[in-house]
Amino acid sequence: MNYTPTIGLEIHAELNTKSKMFCSSLNDPAEHHPNMNVCPVCLGHPGTLPVPNREAIRKVLKVGLALHAEIPEYSKFDRKNYFYPDLPKGYQISQYDMPLCVGGELRVGERDVRITRVHLEEDTGRLVHPAGADSSLVDFNRAGVPLMELVTEPDITSGKEAGEFARKLQLILRYLDVSDADMEKGQMRVEANVSVRPAGVKQLGTKVEVKNLNSFRAVELAIAYEIERQTALLEKGEEVAQETMGWDEKKGQTFSQRGKEEAHDYRYFPEPDIPLLHFSEEEITELRSELPELPQARFVRLQEEYGLSEKEAELFVRGKDIGEFFEKTVSELGTEVSADKFQQMVKLTANYIASDLMGLLEGASVVGEDFLITPENFAELVVMIADKKISSAAAKQVLKEMFGTGADPDHIIEEKGLLQVSDEGQLLAIAKKVLQENLKAVEDYKAGKETALQFLVGKLMAASKGSANPELARATLEQLLKT
Repeated sequence: MNYTPTIGLEIHAELNTKSKMFCSSLNDPAEHHPNMNVCPVCLGHPGTLPVPNREAIRKVLKVGLALHAEIPEYSKFDRKNYFYPDLPKGYQISQYDMPLCVGGELRVGERDVRITRVHLEEDTGRLVHPAGADSSLVDFNRAGVPLMELVTEPDITSGKEAGEFARKLQLILRYLDVSDADMEKGQMRVEANVSVRPAGVKQLGTKVEVKNLNSFRAVELAIAYEIERQTALLEKGEEVAQETMGWDEKKGQTFSQRGKEEAHDYRYFPEPDIPLLHFSEEEITELRSELPELPQARFVRLQEEYGLSEKEAELFVRGKDIGEFFEKTVSELGTEVSADKFQQMVKLTANYIASDLMGLLEGASVVGEDFLITPENFAELVVMIADKKISSAAAKQVLKEMFGTGADPDHIIEEKGLLQVSDEGQLLAIAKKVLQENLKAVEDYKAGKETALQFLVGKLMAASKGSANPELARATLEQLLKT
């Protein structure tokens, strides 16, 4: 029997605001000393009152607008009641029936994954379990940090598709500058609701929740494993239990954390200390005007405007900083050339960034004091390559020197004597000497061995210390060999 998997995602992302959600304590994910960024409000002391973080609300509204969600005129905060050691107040300020954003979609592959809602809440603290200890410690630095939650409809059908959805959402969050969304640092966390049913059956199967997936690889592998596990149970005629699962990265399998026979009763009720939120059309229009060019639009534009391949465009979209460096470099190439020549230089720019520069960066950024190459200098190097003033081998050498020192390419070329020899008289003299020193290769070529010509070109390039123009070098040799 064939089976149909159905997956819905719940994705949490910590917002990169300066302060926490309902107080002025610092929101600093880099703080490793426990309980440093705390105050009576985020510690839940009696008599304290929450004050909503306006910037956090604006950031979530921007996410909603980017995902084509509806922004209701009114929204409110609610109390979600449950007890856990890292929840200082004994309840979490969240949103229930009037979230900030309703609906929306995100395109994955050839179709849209529908979004149910995007809402805002406060994060909990963090439990620390010292090795060998019979007790746990609580760090409240994270308590009260603004936390966005996005819930999808059960539209996803595979682990791979879920991973791609999470990647695209992360990219949007970064383009909007609402969250760093670094999964390794816990700034973005994914939970997957997975069910499997016989093909053709409309009613969804029993839902199993896989919690706290902290990498795209974990999202893909955990969902794939859970689909396989549930399918195997149904094949044997057994029932799938409704439960909450964890993911064991080392074993590559899910494991049961707790049974979940029915939904929790969180006893939601409106947060009495925070008034109803109201958004006017003018405010929403202003927020929409602040949206930057988003990843999908940029992906299309880079191909149409610069003639990039899908692979190149994807590289410059996923790496927003490297994409901006590419466009700044192109803007410095100059327009006083033919359209064909300009397009050739654009292609060279993309190729050298995607291969040589990315290799030198090794995952580092082109933003910051450590990166010494300016778009102007990179453009100057590209023009020299296009004008065949330096060879490709020399260009790699120059780029490496630019990366290490930030020096001007013209200065490096002059200092190291890398200017490509294109003078016909100079090349002719070198070529004659090469032929006199390699008579056997000359005889082989005249006997019909074409490979001998390439050998002679190599000798000429070596004699010129790589400075000869390869095309002219070949043409000069061919001319001499015919006489």
